[in-house]
Amino acid sequence: MTSTTLFYIIIAIIIINFIIDKILDALNAKHFNDKLPEAIQDVYDETEYKKSQQYKATKYRFGLTTSTFSVLLTLGFLWFDGFEFVDNIARTYSDNSIVIALIFFGIIMIGSDIITTPFSYYSTFVIEEKFGFNKTTLKTFVLDKIKGWLMMALVGGGILALIIWFYQVTGKHFWLYAWGLVTVFTVFMNMFYSKLIVPLFNKQTPLEAGTLRDKISAYAKTVGFKLDKIFVIDGSKRSTKANAYFSGFGSEKRVTLYDTLINDLDDEEIVAVLAHEVGHYKKKHIIFNLIASILLTGLTLYILSLFISNPLLSQALGVKIPSFHIGLIAFGLLYSPISEITGLIMNLFSRKFEYQADDYAKNTYKGEPLITALKKLSKNSLSNLTPHPAYVFMHYSHPTLLERIGNLRK
Repeated sequence: MTSTTLFYIIIAIIIINFIIDKILDALNAKHFNDKLPEAIQDVYDETEYKKSQQYKATKYRFGLTTSTFSVLLTLGFLWFDGFEFVDNIARTYSDNSIVIALIFFGIIMIGSDIITTPFSYYSTFVIEEKFGFNKTTLKTFVLDKIKGWLMMALVGGGILALIIWFYQVTGKHFWLYAWGLVTVFTVFMNMFYSKLIVPLFNKQTPLEAGTLRDKISAYAKTVGFKLDKIFVIDGSKRSTKANAYFSGFGSEKRVTLYDTLINDLDDEEIVAVLAHEVGHYKKKHIIFNLIASILLTGLTLYILSLFISNPLLSQALGVKIPSFHIGLIAFGLLYSPISEITGLIMNLFSRKFEYQADDYAKNTYKGEPLITALKKLSKNSLSNLTPHPAYVFMHYSHPTLLERIGNLRK
């Protein structure tokens, strides 16, 4: 195989992936004007449902614009040897391959982020604002960008530097050391993400003593679940959309409730939502996802180790001097169809796990408050009530609202 053939394979993968995505988006869009499902008529009125339909249509048109721009930019960058251009810039600053890689990725990542920032700004301050979701100030928007760049430089740069160093020292066996590094990092982040990273972006406070905390504690005791760490996060500083999540293991396990969730739901509904989250923990879903993620990372790194030393990867992107960082970009583009398949499989498991967690909440607490909670959360986020089945199969990590209601009422 020549580098030219490989180049055209990469181009074909990008175009085919884009076309499949746009077909799925179009199929989904055809359902935007479906009638309001009967099972949800007690929460939505006609005005709210029309607002939901307008939101979906607006997001669809905006997504079409941004994804088309993104794919054309990527294809143009490939066609006009943009990677070689950036690689040459990086090489003017150092002869050290690790430093070259860090400068290269720094230029690519920050450059890409700056180019797409107008789209991000429009999404936040025009679309989300128009439909009453946005609470982000310009100051928060800018600070989030800067903090994101610093995190990417320190964490992403540190991990990349170590992986390249492993490659230089151990050759084709680098993937084992890289896998060990990523595994330790993944477990560490699962344990301490809420304690170390979340405070950089949001304020967390322990849930105050009162009826809600008492009800949560009472439920936790009935299922033999020790839950001392219940926090409230100021999600309302960015959006009116609500959420809750479980994180950590052992003594570090905690539940985080968005303040918007507490405002939107009554106590019974919040306990039902937490019962669902406890279900994920009790059913070992969190452990399964962690192990699956680690195994998939190992598989990806092993396959990378088989190809990374082949100069064809760098040459396919128009770069004459073969290097790890250019090979990594080419491999990522070639590997994307496999990533799609593994993502599809993980979504299948995720949807199954959501049903199991719903069943756990229904059996250990109550099904009806979880149904009303899901309805309210769906209404308040103007979520898609009638997605196309093919779109759900390819993209959804959760069953649809109607599917979850049907399961909870069995």
